[in-house]
Amino acid sequence: MEIRPTTDQDLEVFVDTLHAAFGRFPETPTEGGGGVWWSALEIDRSLLAIKADGRPVGTAGAYSFELTLPGETTVPAAGVSAVGVLPSHRRQGVLTAMMRHQLTELRARGEFLSVLLASEAPIYGRFGYGPATYTARLTVPRHQAALALPRARGAADAPATGSDTGSVEVMRRAECGEILEEVYDRYRRAQPGALSRPHRWWSLGAGQPPVSPAPRYIAVHRDADGVPDGYASYSFGESETLTVDEIIATDDAVHTALARFLLGHDLATRVVFKHVPTEHPLRWQFEDFRAGEVSGDTDWLWVRLLDVPRALTARGWFTDGELVLDVDDPFLGEHGRYLLTVQDGKADCVPTDREPDLSLDVSDLGSVYLGGTAPSTLVRAGHIRAHRPGAATLADALFRAERPPHCLHWF
Repeated sequence: MEIRPTTDQDLEVFVDTLHAAFGRFPETPTEGGGGVWWSALEIDRSLLAIKADGRPVGTAGAYSFELTLPGETTVPAAGVSAVGVLPSHRRQGVLTAMMRHQLTELRARGEFLSVLLASEAPIYGRFGYGPATYTARLTVPRHQAALALPRARGAADAPATGSDTGSVEVMRRAECGEILEEVYDRYRRAQPGALSRPHRWWSLGAGQPPVSPAPRYIAVHRDADGVPDGYASYSFGESETLTVDEIIATDDAVHTALARFLLGHDLATRVVFKHVPTEHPLRWQFEDFRAGEVSGDTDWLWVRLLDVPRALTARGWFTDGELVLDVDDPFLGEHGRYLLTVQDGKADCVPTDREPDLSLDVSDLGSVYLGGTAPSTLVRAGHIRAHRPGAATLADALFRAERPPHCLHWF
């Protein structure tokens, strides 16, 4: 079997093979080639698995993204996607060969992080990926949708926390593409775990709403000066259900204003928020704490470290301290022990022969990297081994982020 990079001439074969792997048929692109998720494929970053008789049996691709790390640092990250193997050739080593080939190529390009959305959770842990961000669906009946007045106040004459002096305007998706792109870009640069949405994704309508051109209403929030600083993408479905694709806001007060607008829609019997961070304050803002029914609580972005020292020194840190991490990477046949020293928000990470504080798999390091999974949770689960008392507690303090990481982008 040969694993080879693709060219523009391979696009149709690549798309057909991938869809066959999932038992689906390709959609028809709109005029200009956009409007379908694969229109943003970077064909020069894609791979085909070819059998000896010339038949394609597997695909794997990667997108060029930026990932926001704790400390509002943005770094390049390969977004692994379009991975599939024909049902007739599964469990024959095709996927393993493609994953090993791809990780080798990513390193050759100088990349130290790769990320993906896992179609099935058991698959990618064995290749060194760990779940790092989480999301949930929140369903709210309108008769229980009242938001409580905030109780916290500052100075005696200061407005309540969460007050909003802006306005909300309803637009159609086709009218406000530039606003969506600009507001999302500001949001993702400040949100740990968020991925960039390159301009070509917006221009081609690649992905899911509101990136795609599917009909949507957009509630655009503007500040007191009329500048857009948030939006919500939504649609109506069966049983008068208002479904919110995403709320994008750079400020909690703006998020609350958009949520209040959506929850107050007269024609809706219930409002479904498709992507809510697991620790988001929205549930606490209802007068009835039980108003929001949480479902679909699941992993979203999985992270894979390709260069441990580069990855750990790239992110921001919020507690001083040092840990010795013994990291095993069985898929690539590698093992390293590193002294992580954090001071004044910056980290130094160097090889060491000191006794380890924590022993962990590279997939576990991917899970804790963005601050969305506490190292102590994985110690209690039996995945990370703590070699001394207090090591897990220190690791929790070191790896935390300024706020929980969250990723909305689908790829």
